[in-house]
Amino acid sequence: MSEDPDLWNDTAKAQKLMKERTKLDNGINDCLKIESELADNLELIELGEEEDDLETVAEAENAILEMKALTAQKELETLLSGEVDENDSFLEVHAGAGGTEAQDWAEMLLRMYTRWADQHGYKVEYLEESAGEEAGIKSATIKISGRNAYGWLKTESGVHRLVRISPYDSSARRHTSFASLWVFPVIDDTIDIEIDEKDCRVDTYRASGAGGQHINKTDSAVRITHIPTNIVVQCQSQRSQHKNRESAWKMLRARLYELELQKREEKASAENALKSDIGWGHQIRSYVLQPYQMVKDLRTNVETSNTQAVLDGDLDQFMSASLASRIKSDDENG
Repeated sequence: MSEDPDLWNDTAKAQKLMKERTKLDNGINDCLKIESELADNLELIELGEEEDDLETVAEAENAILEMKALTAQKELETLLSGEVDENDSFLEVHAGAGGTEAQDWAEMLLRMYTRWADQHGYKVEYLEESAGEEAGIKSATIKISGRNAYGWLKTESGVHRLVRISPYDSSARRHTSFASLWVFPVIDDTIDIEIDEKDCRVDTYRASGAGGQHINKTDSAVRITHIPTNIVVQCQSQRSQHKNRESAWKMLRARLYELELQKREEKASAENALKSDIGWGHQIRSYVLQPYQMVKDLRTNVETSNTQAVLDGDLDQFMSASLASRIKSDDENG
């Protein structure tokens, strides 16, 4: 039974409109609920003061403080207004030059983002993982699923720099290591990305040996290279080569879509100094563990001395500031 392309397109559009309507309805209902609860608690405080009921006043004041935190969170969510911000996200980590030290840092970064995802109730799926020679990882790709996953993560692409006393240096010298992060959205069938298979090279291979505890070790791994852009994606999470191939094609579509988003942003912000936020070669954050403790975002100047909390996934302050900075920059550039 053949499918009617026009019917399929109409259905996809309807689903997209329904999703947008649900998003708007939820936002309006959240605002109305906050407004109503604020009025109720203000009235309780007034009544409590009239009757000298300090317990009621204290409860209402605590409720308003909780609402303040909720309102701040909702305000941050308004920054996630991009067309795919609500989508799930792919996240790639690649170790920089430097052997074991850089590969260990890449694994630390991967752990940091999986911890962040866990804290926000997101699901993490390992798609590809290439173990380092002695420790750490050379690269890894994960899928982070949950509402607004891509929206929160999209400003994290770039180079992350670590300064510490190396645990692999017998002389206990200070080392500087680099790892690159690349974030791109999972896209659904309502977004049409055309790929000419003649432009792609598909290779199958056996998953990496030591390490890689999250992926299988069969000969079913798939790598797709998009020759015009030199984009490479790979998947080895399933024992079925067919499923890995299907996932790899989805990842390639997502990468090409993200590349188009990047081109649009650079075109719209040609004179914007922040346009390099999503560039591979741009260093976005520095993590210094020695001789002092400091994590600093080099785009927004947000910093903290609680380095362990950051490495354990406490990244919201950096993401929020970066998103706010990008929105402000877009407004200033029309």
